[in-house]
Amino acid sequence: MARYGFGLKQNPRFLWIVFCLMRTLLDFARSQEVYAPHSIRIEGHLTLGGLFPVHTRGTDGVPCGDIKKENGIHRLEAMLYALDQINLDDQLLPNITLGARVLDTCSRDTYALEQSLTFVQALIQKDTSDVRCTNGEPPLFVKPEKVVGVIGASASSVSIMVANILRLFQIPQISYASTAPELSDDRRYDFFSRVVPPDSFQAQAMVDIIRALDWTYVSTVASEGSYGEKGVEAFQQISKEAGGICIAQSLKIPHNPKLEDYDEAIQQLLETPHSRGVIIFASEEDVRGLLNATKRANQVGHFLWIGSDSWGAKSSPIHQLEDVAVGAVTILPKRSSIKGFDEYFTSLTLENNRRNVWFAEFWEENFDCRLLSSSKREDTSRKCTGSAGTSVMFNKNGDAPGRYDLFQFQMTNSSVPEYRPIGQWVETLQLRLEELQWPEGEQAVPISMCSLPCKAGERKKRVKGMPCCWHCELCDGYQYQYDETSCRLCSYDMRPNPNRTECQPIPIVKLEWHSPWAVIPVFLAMLGIIATIFVMATFIHHNDTPIVRASGRELSYVLLTGIFLCYIITFLMIAKPDVGVCSFRRIFLGLGMCISYAALLTKTNRIYRIFEQGKQTVTAPRFISPTSQIAITSSLICLQLLGVLVWFAVDPPNTIIDYDEQKTMNPNLARGVLKCDITDLQMICSLGYSILLMVTCTIYAIKTRDVPEDFNEAKPIGFTMYTTCIVWLAFIPIFFGTAQSAEKLYIQTTTLTISMNLSASVALGMLYMPKVYVIIFHPELNVQKRKRSFKAMVTAATMSSRISVKPSERPNGEAKTELCENPPIAPTDPMSQATKKTYVSYNNLRI
Repeated sequence: MARYGFGLKQNPRFLWIVFCLMRTLLDFARSQEVYAPHSIRIEGHLTLGGLFPVHTRGTDGVPCGDIKKENGIHRLEAMLYALDQINLDDQLLPNITLGARVLDTCSRDTYALEQSLTFVQALIQKDTSDVRCTNGEPPLFVKPEKVVGVIGASASSVSIMVANILRLFQIPQISYASTAPELSDDRRYDFFSRVVPPDSFQAQAMVDIIRALDWTYVSTVASEGSYGEKGVEAFQQISKEAGGICIAQSLKIPHNPKLEDYDEAIQQLLETPHSRGVIIFASEEDVRGLLNATKRANQVGHFLWIGSDSWGAKSSPIHQLEDVAVGAVTILPKRSSIKGFDEYFTSLTLENNRRNVWFAEFWEENFDCRLLSSSKREDTSRKCTGSAGTSVMFNKNGDAPGRYDLFQFQMTNSSVPEYRPIGQWVETLQLRLEELQWPEGEQAVPISMCSLPCKAGERKKRVKGMPCCWHCELCDGYQYQYDETSCRLCSYDMRPNPNRTECQPIPIVKLEWHSPWAVIPVFLAMLGIIATIFVMATFIHHNDTPIVRASGRELSYVLLTGIFLCYIITFLMIAKPDVGVCSFRRIFLGLGMCISYAALLTKTNRIYRIFEQGKQTVTAPRFISPTSQIAITSSLICLQLLGVLVWFAVDPPNTIIDYDEQKTMNPNLARGVLKCDITDLQMICSLGYSILLMVTCTIYAIKTRDVPEDFNEAKPIGFTMYTTCIVWLAFIPIFFGTAQSAEKLYIQTTTLTISMNLSASVALGMLYMPKVYVIIFHPELNVQKRKRSFKAMVTAATMSSRISVKPSERPNGEAKTELCENPPIAPTDPMSQATKKTYVSYNNLRI
């Protein structure tokens, strides 16, 4: 083998195939011998025909081209070696010698058809009755030999063409390399069989390889003719049935192609750059033409070739194009080595191999020399031992089972590229992915996809008519990726996770104590509570002093309790909601204001009734005693408590998680709000009764605004109510104007608590701070003055109110008369005039 400078590892397989074919063809009829030029003729009792592509197809009208080493001479010599082995075995065919008639197909179907007519000449009856020699005698014809069977051809297109002729004469034909699927049709090719599996198996193996490499977008290239076109057709059909593989382009190399045809094919393949995988069902010449065109286009390393068995593990298609072929995965039917063939082939010389009429041409091509003369010797053969021992099987269609070896053209450690086995396909794929190597040193399997895989959280939007191509669309909003092609909406209490592959619970929030929205109301409430406790403690400590008594101690304590509860509600509104907290919120939300305004309403109503009745009579109105005032106030408060009890019965307190309040456009900002099950309407209804008391109290404050200055407790109450109304008028638009805000929880809670704090602070400051000031800093004014009866006090107040009318308004033009309500006070009295009036009113009118 070293003597000839090329490998013969494929030839033992072919030798084994031919050896088995010989045994199969022995059942057919015998023949005679006939000589034909440009062929190999070996005499024998039985003659077998042989068709081999000894030469490539010619160009420019020449039928044959250059010599083909591997597919031509190697396979031809394998057949001759098998003949020698059979004829030398006395036990296999005793007393029978096999002969042969071997023809060159020149890799062209039409030329092969002409040559194959030699095989049927013996079966054609000729009418020679009218033929005479010059002397008038009938001519003597040499009857052509009868071929009992034909081995070949290699190319499927040639085998198809020849099979159509041979079947007419019932001559069996067995191919060693034709793999076109249509040859499996036993109705059309009933005399054809083959020892190689059809391309349908090969196509299935290719589909399995592509799926193993995770490729989804490939192109195909076929040589024009049955082998290429039918092979690609089988691949397309199987890939369609398997699904997940799309054909970007399907190109065909014409017969007798030019360089421009290969260049055009490569340019077309480059139009779909993502389709790097290229399936090749083409002849050796077309494979080589495509590799050359790839190099001319400067696209070495771009295409990832998947070659059929016509490429196999041959060196001729990639000679001097190794850099373009690196990474190519090729398929070759399984083969077995036969001992002795390598020794036989490497021993062949021009002297001992005269029976092969093309061996001299092969010698010149292989050793790059030219022969001037040659000598003739008798045919000799050296006896070589036994076979591969592998049985030959055919299915009902005359096909061999699908068994393939897989190779990849790789760079070895010595930087010399070579074919390396990477697996096999025997009904199922066995591929060693870890042994694969790729162009330009790529470690991972290169990508051959129309569209890159979508990222997590993106769905595939298929391109119409191209299921392997898609656009990636992000699952937006509250959607997550349900599967490759669809997004689904998360449930109301869920949101998509960061990569949008599934839903996760929306975080739950509440108003925290450290939040700025809570710090300010809490700070104001704490100041208010401290101030309220201070006032209440001061009043209790000075409970029997004139100022405290004149303030109406009973109602003052009630009012201070309401103010205290108004401050306390701040902490309930900020505390973490639970059933207990929600229950207290319902109770105290309106109770503090109700107590405060019920007490103030009772006070203003008492003043109004006193002075209104004093205009008509000096008799004291009913229900102005402290006990009566407490009873009236309690009745008003009970109405609020009754409403709360009804609320509890109809809708028991509970907590809810509101996912709509902070469900923003950006799901990452979405929050579920933990809060009490109190709607805005229920809150307003709870405060509505207190607001009604506040408005009524304000009306009475307006009505009592003209009482004499000495009875001026009505005026602080009036100022208190005016200010409180302004506070709540500001509260309402803020509260309802933020109902759709994402910060609704914080804004409404803060607005409500601050409004209640301000209302309580206004009442505390205007009604009690002046009194506390006098009690603490001017105790000398907190002393008992002389008492006047209620009758005298009311009479004086009434007279003062009447006489103070303008002269123009007095009837009958009475003269102005001034009456003094209070006894004279010494000029040296240190109290200011305003303070004196306040003191007198506290001392003389216990409200």
